Amino acid sequence: MKKIILILVCIFLCNGLIFSQVTLTNGDHTIEITGAVSTYYNKRFLKEGELNKRKDRFNLRDAQIQIEGRYKRTVEYELQVDFSDLGQAGTGVIDPENPGIMDAYVRYKGLQVVDVTFGYTKLPYSRSSLVPFIFTPYWQRAEIVRGDVFARRDVGISLGKTIWRQRAHIVVGVYNGLGELSLRGDNDPSGTLEYVGRAEVAYPSRFRYRDIDDRITPVPMLAFGINGRYTDKRQPLSNRTLPAGAGGEYGVKVIDGIKYVYGFDVAFQWMGFSAQYEFHFYRATPRDSNNFMLLGLPKWQTGGFYQGGGMYGQINYFAKPLKSIFSLRYEELMLNDLIPGKLVRFGGAYAFQLNGWKSMLKVQYWLVDKEDPLEELSWKSQVRVGWQYLFQ
Repeated sequence: MKKIILILVCIFLCNGLIFSQVTLTNGDHTIEITGAVSTYYNKRFLKEGELNKRKDRFNLRDAQIQIEGRYKRTVEYELQVDFSDLGQAGTGVIDPENPGIMDAYVRYKGLQVVDVTFGYTKLPYSRSSLVPFIFTPYWQRAEIVRGDVFARRDVGISLGKTIWRQRAHIVVGVYNGLGELSLRGDNDPSGTLEYVGRAEVAYPSRFRYRDIDDRITPVPMLAFGINGRYTDKRQPLSNRTLPAGAGGEYGVKVIDGIKYVYGFDVAFQWMGFSAQYEFHFYRATPRDSNNFMLLGLPKWQTGGFYQGGGMYGQINYFAKPLKSIFSLRYEELMLNDLIPGKLVRFGGAYAFQLNGWKSMLKVQYWLVDKEDPLEELSWKSQVRVGWQYLFQ
């Protein structure tokens, strides 16, 4: 297997550097090989008294190879691997926003009634999560949609249907419910699954999963989506626990209990201007009434559950003559409604396109206005500068 991967890498590099994109076809079957490399420098401005500057560093964010294939009009498949994160995954740490294996699925479109997708892929939840990172001026998504509040990828099967001249799309799926940890093989001791669904509609025509109006759309376009998910991961025995890391950075991603998540999103674009807004809410009911997230409060006061969620709003402008993208973002995150307080951040990004999306300089800035009481930070602002290059 290692030899095969090395051969693919060599073929990709040798051909990709010369022709940018490798396309193989025999008439009915077409395979395209592309990739991406991105590197940035990160600088954090710490609070007074904080001395740990380990986040002031260069970082290889992407070293990707993407293989997409089509057989006639009935089968599509994709394999996308990020070698920069495979090494990190070997330590047991998986970045939910950018895991080592990003896609490995097959989609069958021969049923006419619905398209069937099975394998490991992005979940049909949150428009921002579905927008490819390479088509944004940012280095990082808003905190609520990064992948530590709810999973962005998982292994499972989904059924999807596009109607109304591609303006409306409905998809439902069932997955392991452990997110990126599903790649380790086994489910948790409960053996239960997660159920996810999304419906979206656009007008007056199909709306791509893009944040930036790089086509300078002459007619105003609007897209609206709603999504929800449910899982019951109550562990069957008191000495059984979820896999290490399942709860994510905040301990709410997967819980030993029942969790509902739902949200909606709106996107707009016109003449280079674009905007996005998303809101997400979750309700978590731990199996153990003594769970630390319930703060030891009596059930009559908590109802046996806690709630959280967040939102973000973003406005963008693509100045085509300047080859520049300008963007501003506002975001909030509340991890537990039983504890007063929430995270509030302001930020923005600028990107200069050296060669369209293929070669782009990107700058992102964060400013922390308020902190969530469950996630005390050592820094007050941060800037990230880097270069993104696509082999396409």
